[in-house]
Amino acid sequence: MPSPPRIGHDILRGFVAAVFARLGLPPEEALLVADSLVQADLWGHQSHGVLRAPWYAARLRSGAMRARSTPEIVTDARAICVIDGQDGVGQVLAARAAREAIARAQAHGVGVAALRNSNHFGTAMYFTLMAACAGCIGFLSTNASPAMPPFGGRRKLVGNNPWSIAAPAGAHPPMVLDIANTAVARGKIHLARRRGEAIPPGWALTSDGAPTTDPQAAIDGLILPMAGHKGYGIAVMMDVLSGILTGSQSLAGVHGPYEPGARSGCGHLFIALDIAAFRPRDVFATEMETLIATLKSAPRQDGIDEIFYPGEIEARHDLRHRAEGLDLPADTLAELRRLGKATGVAPP
Repeated sequence: MPSPPRIGHDILRGFVAAVFARLGLPPEEALLVADSLVQADLWGHQSHGVLRAPWYAARLRSGAMRARSTPEIVTDARAICVIDGQDGVGQVLAARAAREAIARAQAHGVGVAALRNSNHFGTAMYFTLMAACAGCIGFLSTNASPAMPPFGGRRKLVGNNPWSIAAPAGAHPPMVLDIANTAVARGKIHLARRRGEAIPPGWALTSDGAPTTDPQAAIDGLILPMAGHKGYGIAVMMDVLSGILTGSQSLAGVHGPYEPGARSGCGHLFIALDIAAFRPRDVFATEMETLIATLKSAPRQDGIDEIFYPGEIEARHDLRHRAEGLDLPADTLAELRRLGKATGVAPP
């Protein structure tokens, strides 16, 4: 059976943007959301790519996520601000927080934007890279709906609560880390279910606490933390930064993009550090290049052809997929066609 044709990223982005515009987003914001999803596919992270578009569409239709909101700065204290997102679209609000933090960092050396009452924003690295491209180091945390139990428990209470750090890397693409605190991002389990694939042992337990490789049983059950108690502890602290500190919801008070009708209540914390406030940017760039060269020159284990720095693999995927097009799963294509039909947008 022939594989589906590859899709150009620009064509896919235009389609998804048109869909969100039909759902009520202003054109610029619809394009931002579409770009964030397509960019995840370009990086090779299909779990956070356009497969999420129908989930966001369902939340927009239900009113759980507002297509047009008026974010309000409720605290403005020089380097620090707190923004109430008014249940707006997560990508739009995260970009606003990034811009605020970067601008404040350029004025004060450090900028912090705390964001409450937001929604799922896709990949965190999409936004921390905004800081890296502006000569800053960016940090972004978010909380999420319950995915795992407290360490040793059997009730889902703690989200995977992802976080990202990005930094300029001189002549190289930026160094960027974007991870969830579960053994795997939930989106990868949803992707395995769509593909009809088993998941690896160690990712999840059933709701009864038994190990499972069935993605549906994992979705219905418990996702395990990365690195045992360490992943659990980091996830809880990210909830403190993203939920408690920002004045948003936490633990089971947060609802995810998989739930079409529930208000999200998630929060984010964005911190930008202006490198020039610490040391000359050219010196930082040179030392980052030296750091990367040293990492990549380390003796390799058997079977390893190359050592990568954080974010390098995504940068390479991006170049390849822009040139070759994106190969999306058949069920993702089918859902996009249904979404196009429902919104009156011709699919690519």
